[in-house]
Amino acid sequence: MSLKSFAAKIFAKNIAKKTARWVNNPIQTQEEVFQSLISNAKNTDFGKDHNFSQIKSHSDFANKVPIRDYEELKGYVEKVVAGQKDILWPGIPAYFAKTSGTTSGVKYIPITHESIKYQVEASRNAILNYIHETGNADFVDGKMIFLQGSPEMKEKNGIKIGRLSGISAHYVPNYLQKNRLPSWETNCLEDWDAKVNKIVEETVNENMTVIAGIPSWVQMYFEKLNAKTDKKIGDLFKNFQLFIYGGVNYEPYRAKFENLIGRRVDSIELFPASEGFFAYQNSQKENGMLLLLNSGIFYEFVKADEFFVDNPNRITLSDVELGVNYVMIISTNAGLWAYNLGDTIQFISLKPFKIIVSGRIKHFISAFGEHVISKEVEEAMKQAIEGTDASINEFTVAPQINPEEKELPYHEWLIEFEHPPSDIKKFISILDKSLQQQNTYYFDLIEGKILQTLKITQIKKDGFQEYMKSIGKLGGQNKVQRLSNDRKVADGLRSWSIMKN
Repeated sequence: MSLKSFAAKIFAKNIAKKTARWVNNPIQTQEEVFQSLISNAKNTDFGKDHNFSQIKSHSDFANKVPIRDYEELKGYVEKVVAGQKDILWPGIPAYFAKTSGTTSGVKYIPITHESIKYQVEASRNAILNYIHETGNADFVDGKMIFLQGSPEMKEKNGIKIGRLSGISAHYVPNYLQKNRLPSWETNCLEDWDAKVNKIVEETVNENMTVIAGIPSWVQMYFEKLNAKTDKKIGDLFKNFQLFIYGGVNYEPYRAKFENLIGRRVDSIELFPASEGFFAYQNSQKENGMLLLLNSGIFYEFVKADEFFVDNPNRITLSDVELGVNYVMIISTNAGLWAYNLGDTIQFISLKPFKIIVSGRIKHFISAFGEHVISKEVEEAMKQAIEGTDASINEFTVAPQINPEEKELPYHEWLIEFEHPPSDIKKFISILDKSLQQQNTYYFDLIEGKILQTLKITQIKKDGFQEYMKSIGKLGGQNKVQRLSNDRKVADGLRSWSIMKN
């Protein structure tokens, strides 16, 4: 055992003890976070506008501070971007994480000195938790790669602006810097194809032990390595032990990854965003991610099926239930207040509070009242893969309301297969039955002959990557939208379609 791995185990043990303190006192921890946030921001413009000085409880907060998304908070953010102080949080932010919005165009998410500290700690603690649970620390002696956006930043009115992953790159601890790849110059490349090709060159002969990134882009990296060396990733990197990912569900990619790697490796799921770091997988033996309650974020939850009614009921951690689809609302030490992150989650454990990400409140299919969510289509895909000889690279789902022929509407699944199923009818049957079993509304629509059985449109190899490139969203933190209630993504993919089943 090296000195570095020995020290990592000691550090991991200490962090595990600190984590246990708030894990065992979740409600008190959240109350303390809430009171601290209100106290610190009461003299900001937002705090004055919403009478923070009179807020003593969550019910006071819910009465005075409405739920907002970015567009509704934009007026305050624009003042911060202009360099004004004490608007959403005392002083000015350390950074703006620049992301692409939907209706608002470019979004500038404030990141303060307080919030970036917790972002960095959460990333670190996820790995230390793994070391403490498994006793495996040998990987700290090898090379690590994090596929991410460029760390280069611009500055406006004294505030640095960049992508979240690029901002995080500036906070890699010194003891990991010499283990970290790719080089700074390569990391700064904007063209994703060129960047991945350069990363392949820099890593192909290295002792890679940890690889991290969004699964679809890591898959692209693995495929390029395989094409260059004609080796399984696990043979090329014999000490590759840990895959760290976030952003999307790994399960649809798992079979393809294990084939590319040639063996199973441990993985850690993370739930980070520009707005905060919310959860990480804390067990290799159990599903779900530990909700981070002591990280400068106060959580509220609204049942997804009630979210669009006037004044929906906002609950705190003490009132959540298992298996309910909630929209997660956050208030943070970066100055986001009752902020609709857009993600939906479900609790799979209340002791400790552990969650899974079930989708996006704007990403669902309910063209006929079925309200199908990401978790349901991903579970259906998992069952179809397990029940056949198929493997996939990527997929998305959309409603077809007006079929060309005189037939019933249906859900169209656009799938890029790595290996198409030998029995496509069986594959479709498993998909459709699984969705019916998970979603009673979908079942009723099929039974009532409002919808017909789903159909598959096959997308050619690399079609999703080419589509993402065509819309300027190749690589980095960009993800393929898993499902939508309109035809924008589906119609955009038509240029890469092969056939329909």
